[in-house]
Amino acid sequence: MLSTSDPDAVYFAKADSLLNLLTLEEKAGQMTNIGLTALTQGEFWTQADTLLLDSAKMSNLLITHGVGSVQNKGKYPPSKEEWYRIVKSIQDFTKANSRHQIPVLFGIDGVHGATYTAGSTIFPHQIALAATWNPEFSRITGEVTAYELRASSIPWNYAPVLDVSMQPLWGRIFETFGEDTYINRVMGAAYIEGAQGKSISDSISVAVCLKHFIGYGTPVSGKDRSPALIPEHYLRQYYLEPFRDAIDKGTLTVMLNSGAVNGVPGHIDKYLITDVLKGELGLKGFVITDWGDIARLVENHFVAKDKREATKLAVLAGADMCMVPYDASFAMDVIDLVQSGEIPMSRIDDAVRRILFVKFKLGLFEKSYHHPANFPEFASDSFANLSRMAAVEGITLLKNENNILPLKDNARTKVFVTGPTANSLTSLNGPWSRTFKGDDPTYDDKGKKTFLQAMQAKYGNGNVLYEQGTDFTGDIIDKTSILSKASNSEVVFICLGEQPTTEKFSDIHSLDLPPNQQELVKLLHTTGKPIVLVLLQGRPRVIREIEPLADAILMAYWPGHEGGEALAQLISGEESPSGKLPYTYPRYTNTLHTYQHKGSDKLDDNFGMNGFNPQWQFGYGLSYTSFGYSNFTLSTDTINTNYSIKGEVTVTNTGKYAGKEVVQLYIRDVVASITPDDRKLVGFEKISLNPGQSAKVSFTVSFNDLKFVGLNNKWIAEEGDFELLIGGNPSDMVKKSFYYKTSK
Repeated sequence: MLSTSDPDAVYFAKADSLLNLLTLEEKAGQMTNIGLTALTQGEFWTQADTLLLDSAKMSNLLITHGVGSVQNKGKYPPSKEEWYRIVKSIQDFTKANSRHQIPVLFGIDGVHGATYTAGSTIFPHQIALAATWNPEFSRITGEVTAYELRASSIPWNYAPVLDVSMQPLWGRIFETFGEDTYINRVMGAAYIEGAQGKSISDSISVAVCLKHFIGYGTPVSGKDRSPALIPEHYLRQYYLEPFRDAIDKGTLTVMLNSGAVNGVPGHIDKYLITDVLKGELGLKGFVITDWGDIARLVENHFVAKDKREATKLAVLAGADMCMVPYDASFAMDVIDLVQSGEIPMSRIDDAVRRILFVKFKLGLFEKSYHHPANFPEFASDSFANLSRMAAVEGITLLKNENNILPLKDNARTKVFVTGPTANSLTSLNGPWSRTFKGDDPTYDDKGKKTFLQAMQAKYGNGNVLYEQGTDFTGDIIDKTSILSKASNSEVVFICLGEQPTTEKFSDIHSLDLPPNQQELVKLLHTTGKPIVLVLLQGRPRVIREIEPLADAILMAYWPGHEGGEALAQLISGEESPSGKLPYTYPRYTNTLHTYQHKGSDKLDDNFGMNGFNPQWQFGYGLSYTSFGYSNFTLSTDTINTNYSIKGEVTVTNTGKYAGKEVVQLYIRDVVASITPDDRKLVGFEKISLNPGQSAKVSFTVSFNDLKFVGLNNKWIAEEGDFELLIGGNPSDMVKKSFYYKTSK
């Protein structure tokens, strides 16, 4: 039992009191999560533009079966007023007709804003937030998303995604903070701080749900929901720590990995769910399955003969709540399994106690919905400006030959804009934006500018020529017109990328950018005009053949509603680029190494191993100005277990523009009993400097930064030489050495 000094003791006491009153049937209902359209008129996947609740379905699911949780929406994004009507109706119906008046827990995928509410603020996706290397934007995204979700009467958000993804082929990498453990830890903690605020019961805070425990983001094949092979010592070193930090921050719910790690599906891995997540990491709240994944234990993983057996395996492993999401079959299986003695009541009580604890701590028993009129900042200009600022700091300048950017003389500059993503709002927002795939322009928000529209507003309609040129795939359209317009322009902007989609729909067989898009670049190169590539895509698509043809390249990721304006401001020089890659950008489809690559993969120009040869390295990104590093000093060159190193470096803006620099700090273990990483990120700070201005950046390296996970799955530090590398460009860093001595 929890100590009475534990601030959560009062909520657990309330949960225990209520738990003692529940029947087995009511407990099984609390463990069940259904999709919203299981409660509405029509088929589950309705095409209707109005969600009308069906009283018979509500009575059957919410009252007869006691379903305790509902999630997501139908096809279209309801307004905040409609969400109020829907959620209020569900909560009032449950309160009026159920025995114990337990409120429903409503959850949704608000992965980059409250994007399933019409008119809400849409932020850059997590990968673009990671590219800012500025945790404040992650915190802001969490905070604003929580505000606008509560304005929609939704208190539970299936975010952030804390999957460390070392597989750039994986279609959901855009939902993550990238390939580095430390960035995931820092950005994840900042998001949670913003979303959960001082208390998740506050009317402007929500409970977060971490996704997806664990190893989901690095499938061997790169296909979604497919197997990963990750030894436990790697699982602990690279993948576990962001979840540990998030739970230490007060996170109460976690969603499971839909795939399998080392042959064990995430939904039945008792060691990882019960021993590690709930035991070692100390999760107080509950664990939820992903959409329909109990059935997939039968249909895809082949570890259960039927759904009943799958339910048994998942619940015994530690799953507390199941996304059925179509009916109450999970609850009925739970009841049968308990009555037959195959699942002990103690396991059910543990699950329901955790669920009720979260409901009490969220304050749902006191207030289970909020009137939208009480949220005047919803979709405000100030929120939009925050989204724009995040996009500006995340967009990454990868190339800028002859300083083609920024463009000068706005009033006289004629440009040609082309490409499949140039005049598409969905190509800025990406998936999980109004719709699941995010590819339906039907729900585009009026007043938000595409890249083309933002350029026209910046340079004047008469100075911006446009031709789409080609779609995401298919033939080039009207080559004659394209060449003519390009020839009559001073600079050609080609907007490339991939059509928004996610999960299994995002599976592809090659990282190469589609041939037609590359052919468009080759065609326009024949004009001799300077070419600027704008990449709007969820993952790094290989552009090895066309990179030399471009004078400048902007990696925009999926930057959100204000991404068009952000790009135009960067191109004009109104803003200066400061984004850095949050993953390694591959040069070849079949050569996929992260920046941590082991020693045998190091580039060797003399007939040696040459596995690590990316197009651009993790942490790379250019600015319109330049930065110099000097006076790199350490407090000591020898440390022991009880000592930390303090260091300092001077950073100077040596160029002509004001700019922001990401000061990156890495550690390298020179020799170790397990082949060490080439380097490990242990700190970063983003600073702003005017031309000629200098700043001293201080840092501390602790004993824990020296550690890695050994084959016994324990964190260890070994005596020997270490190096510290600091700078803003991964291929050009200043370095200092020190020695770690185990004896005092």
